[in-house]
Amino acid sequence: MKPQLPIEVNEETGVWSTDGLPMLYVPRHFFVNNHVAIEAALGRERYAQQLYGAGYKSAYFWCEKEAATHDMSGLAVFEHYLKRLSQRGWGLFVFDSVNVETGHARISLHHSSFVLAQPDAHDKLCYMFAGWFSGAMDWVAQTTGRSYATTSSETQCAAEGHAHCVFTVEPK
Repeated sequence: MKPQLPIEVNEETGVWSTDGLPMLYVPRHFFVNNHVAIEAALGRERYAQQLYGAGYKSAYFWCEKEAATHDMSGLAVFEHYLKRLSQRGWGLFVFDSVNVETGHARISLHHSSFVLAQPDAHDKLCYMFAGWFSGAMDWVAQTTGRSYATTSSETQCAAEGHAHCVFTVEPK
């Protein structure tokens, strides 16, 4: 993969953006160290719940904005989302399967930033992404006339010894 991510820097404000959305670009270790510190302070279960809701809302918003920016719709927006996540250093995301009619998807994540930054950890480390995928799937559903709402979870993680991480999206 050769990322061709457009990054624009406003010379007057210093704000960085991609596709018209303001961005923050930080080193992986900085982000993961903060993530681990918050997880330790709140506890994993509570932190994961907070991340799920925030991630869901953010993914839904992102899909709405990117659909308008690139004149895209439906599943193409979710596919674009996985491409952009992959280009931003989170890891390489691909659909193993997806069914917009039923609200089911299986997403593989290779080279997860969380796994790479925590080589001694042996647990599900990538739970932060779960809300992102249900938010994107629900955006697709609601903009294509489907009535389901989904939930998503990390069902396997490379940190547990698997070849890659897997997320499952399904109707509630």
